[in-house]
Amino acid sequence: MAPAAKPAKPAKPAKQAKRVERGNSSATIYDVARVAGVSAMTVSRVMNGNTHVSDITREKVTAAIESLNYQVNTAARAARIGTLGIGLLYSNPSSAYMSAFLVGAMDQCSQSGGQLILERCDDLRSQRSAIAKLISSGADGILVPPPLCDSKSALKQLDEIGMPTVAIATGRPVASVSAVRIDDYEGAYAMMRHLLSLGHKDIAFIQGDPKHTPAQLRYKAYEDAMAEAGLPVRPERVAPGLFTYRSGLDAARQLLAQPTRPTAIFASNDDMAAGAMAVAHGMHLQVPEQLTICGFDDTPVATTVWPELTTIHQPIGDMARAAVDLLVELIRRRRAGEPAMVQHKLLPFTLVTRESAGPIGA
Repeated sequence: MAPAAKPAKPAKPAKQAKRVERGNSSATIYDVARVAGVSAMTVSRVMNGNTHVSDITREKVTAAIESLNYQVNTAARAARIGTLGIGLLYSNPSSAYMSAFLVGAMDQCSQSGGQLILERCDDLRSQRSAIAKLISSGADGILVPPPLCDSKSALKQLDEIGMPTVAIATGRPVASVSAVRIDDYEGAYAMMRHLLSLGHKDIAFIQGDPKHTPAQLRYKAYEDAMAEAGLPVRPERVAPGLFTYRSGLDAARQLLAQPTRPTAIFASNDDMAAGAMAVAHGMHLQVPEQLTICGFDDTPVATTVWPELTTIHQPIGDMARAAVDLLVELIRRRRAGEPAMVQHKLLPFTLVTRESAGPIGA
């Protein structure tokens, strides 16, 4: 009797199938575009059901999505049927600023039928990944607050995929991107006029992040106001900062360790002004009797420190609401196949005088 035949070994899956099965969770919209031989903007249009795409192109994109097993977060989309996905790409070091921004954005989203989707972006390398995550989570448009509002690479990526975008608080808005901002130069100039009116002539300045355009404009206003008052801008009276509390501490230590101290410190934001206040208290300096300290933004920290900060009120919550409004309009126009209408909104600032600023010898 012939021995029974050995069962055949199961065929090994093709290498290509293995590759697709193994690495599809990491596939992004950019991978789909590469495989389909189209732009990321076209992939985005197909995913959003845009009718201005040919059947052949749609089939290419669909085939690429299937081959890569690219998955949009369908749970997120299902949860927001009938709503708009408002993406927020953030990387702001100031928790006070982001807190005020989020309150305004969430309030306006609830009124506009939108759902806020957050994604943190830590550096330039993570921008592409963060944008892809927002899209896969169902973002129909993206808000870009500072400092990413000044990132040319982030704005370029969003433009490449045709994503409706609104930049917030950029000092120099891009012509092709909608934006909401205040006049940072005029705000800082108003603060300098106030300090000069109090009799201060030896005014120190703490700079903000040099990559952020409002920081550049605020410093330019300081320089111009000093020059117009006939006062020199002494290099030792200008300290670098990064819009963080810690950088405010370091800058104030540098400014107040000099043989002769300035009579006033104007910090580019409230977090750094709060750091300067802490250093002054540690040196037993009376504010404002011996040292005036002022900030910019009027975030909650301005009324948390003692004495409360004189500052420039930037309507962060209102700016967030206006940005959501603009983005909703851009999304709706895109869905209707209408051309985007770029808008730049300029909101008013206010000089808020509190106890941290006073005349010399007050």
